[in-house]
Amino acid sequence: MTTKIAAIQMCSSESVDENLQTAYRLIGEAAQQGARIVALPEMFALITDKSDLRLRARESFGQGKIQDFLAHTAQHYGIWLVGGTVPILNQSGDKTRAACLVYNDQGVCVARYDKIHLFDVVLSETECYRESDTVESGETSVVVETPFGRLGLAVCYDLRFPELFNELFKKGAEMLVLPSAFTVKTGEAHWHLLTRARAVDTFCYMLAPAQSGVHASGRQTYGHSIIVAPWGNSMAECKEEKSGSVCADINLEEIVRIRRAIPIGDYK
Repeated sequence: MTTKIAAIQMCSSESVDENLQTAYRLIGEAAQQGARIVALPEMFALITDKSDLRLRARESFGQGKIQDFLAHTAQHYGIWLVGGTVPILNQSGDKTRAACLVYNDQGVCVARYDKIHLFDVVLSETECYRESDTVESGETSVVVETPFGRLGLAVCYDLRFPELFNELFKKGAEMLVLPSAFTVKTGEAHWHLLTRARAVDTFCYMLAPAQSGVHASGRQTYGHSIIVAPWGNSMAECKEEKSGSVCADINLEEIVRIRRAIPIGDYK
């Protein structure tokens, strides 16, 4: 049995309302094409370097404009929706968690994964990032049961840490979802290489929605939202620098066939 999955590509702005409208439109287009699982990119609701905007966007887990949007949209279209990342207040209230939330087709949040590996890098003298200044890292890997297979969750910079994906494999993942906002420099060098590698490491489908374009903050993201097969071949990709979506039909029997042919470890 096949299932259609979709990756949404966006160039998110500093307006939460504007971004939610764009996301709603693109999710609707994917649902109309028959997608049963739809995934949004990292920071789909807001990309900004302005601290006041980031503070206003934070939500307590279980309530808030962004989470209400995800619940309503999943229920309205009758889809399973992976909510990219949502800025959720941490326990002490001094930082946020970059939370990837999964909603079922009834609009119920059934899983939450907090990004473990934070993007603290220096790419050049003029381009550096310190995500840990405002974000608190998570600690636990997450695999969620869906009617279409077991979904392992990761976010952007997690892609560089194969041990996390090995853990998702051991927990029974059959599909991997990777909401991202890769920089152009790192994307050009490593995006295709790493998304394909993690798919082959685990013999899982990889669903990788991404940010693309120049944002209001001046940040530029690589895009190329992609769906990769367990064998490592690209099934669909957004090659243009614009908002949109890509869909592909997956078949879990293909995973069973490959894993039996080339055993790579015990799995549930």
